[in-house]
Amino acid sequence: MNLILPTKNNTMLIKHYFINKIAHSSYILAGSDACAVIDPQRDIDVYIKEARELGVVITHILQTHMHADFISGHMDLAEKTGAKIYVAKMAECTFDHVALSEGDTIEIEDIDIKVLETPGHSPDHLCFVVVDRARGDEPVCTFVGDTLFVGDVGRPDIFPDIAQELSGKLYHSLFDKILKLPDFCEVLPAHGAGSLCGRAMGAKWRSTIGYEKKYNAALQIKDKTEFIKSLTDYMPPAPDHFSRCNEINRKGPALISQLPRMKELNAKTFKEMIENENVAVVDTRSYLAFGSQHIHGSWSLDFNGNLPTFAGWVLPIDKDLLVVSDSFKEADETNVWLRRVGQDRVVGYLDGGMSAWVTNGYKTNQVTQISAEDLHEMVTGSEKFVLLDVRAKQEFEDSHIEKAVNIPVADLRERHIDLNKDDTIITICSSGNRSSLGVSILSQHGFKNLYNVAGGMSGYSAAGYAKRCAVCQNPHGSRYYSRIEEVKMHFNQ
Repeated sequence: MNLILPTKNNTMLIKHYFINKIAHSSYILAGSDACAVIDPQRDIDVYIKEARELGVVITHILQTHMHADFISGHMDLAEKTGAKIYVAKMAECTFDHVALSEGDTIEIEDIDIKVLETPGHSPDHLCFVVVDRARGDEPVCTFVGDTLFVGDVGRPDIFPDIAQELSGKLYHSLFDKILKLPDFCEVLPAHGAGSLCGRAMGAKWRSTIGYEKKYNAALQIKDKTEFIKSLTDYMPPAPDHFSRCNEINRKGPALISQLPRMKELNAKTFKEMIENENVAVVDTRSYLAFGSQHIHGSWSLDFNGNLPTFAGWVLPIDKDLLVVSDSFKEADETNVWLRRVGQDRVVGYLDGGMSAWVTNGYKTNQVTQISAEDLHEMVTGSEKFVLLDVRAKQEFEDSHIEKAVNIPVADLRERHIDLNKDDTIITICSSGNRSSLGVSILSQHGFKNLYNVAGGMSGYSAAGYAKRCAVCQNPHGSRYYSRIEEVKMHFNQ
């Protein structure tokens, strides 16, 4: 949906772009001849194409902050268009940029973009308040980045050493600055439901100051001490790549043109690279296909799951990456997703996929997939096994099978030592995707007796064996915590 505001001499246009999986929103703010791109994604052709169709020139690249969950496209966009990059002075970026501070104003024709310093989600955060002078002097909208979301506020614990300090600053950024804007002022955040930059974001991509003041649960916590507590306790885990991406963005990401090309490799060359080079294999096929046949040591990251988040989270950053997919198109899209989270070392794709691998007679591994009915028979029977639930802590606490052991999937990279390699281990998550990733991690560490629950807790509860998981009931909400009311109840106990 586009917001078009007619003016006396020009038309101010805001266009919205959304990337699912990482739930990232970016924007074009255009006048008649020039435009700004706010918080651009890394693959920037979409903005260049749009500007060309609108008949405007990209002159400004505005960053609300140095993003942690994805690699931004500011360097590529500046290189291709010559536009200037505008970032917070506090960010101390090392690339060529215009440094912004509280009170600065950026002008694009009849549009004034006023700068607010709004630390909290990050120390360097800015909000951009837009005034369309052709219509009036009051703010029409504000690009709030990750300070305020629809139904939520930004998490301050991406910088864990200063999380308490940032929580206090976020309180003042919200209550003393952003919420002082007119109630009719539109709120345009950088993320929506599904992002780990908050806890309980709504699925809408925009709101208003007035609506959020009235209905945003986080903003109902007016006491500063309780507000800080709500943002420093009971939060979902922050993935490993958050701190890494933040630093990459601050220094300036490598240009896409400088990254290695993904080569199509026949099975023989693919196998030789696995044996002779410093590589990791990423298998993006469905967990059912992975269970049937896969290359030993590969990572199971289902393309239809949250591929970028978990790729950024768990994949090694000191190895080149080889991709196994169902098609070249999927492998190519996988490469785009991986680059979005700073995994820039995809060097090859298995041409012909697993069919080419097995027809060359090469060894494969298998994982037995069991159904909800199979699992229930085992749970109620006498067979000895370990049921390993790899969901996040909050999901596990919401609903789990009795005697299950909870180790979130990313933690298995280190906490595999808590498990006995001689035990039969059955992994379960909400669907089968994360548990397949868990199986692949355990297999890399020498575990043999591994099973995966196809359908996960969704299937188990649908069969009537457990209450339905809150995450599964809220497909458009956070995949990690979907009920802010329970968070509030937690702090009122």
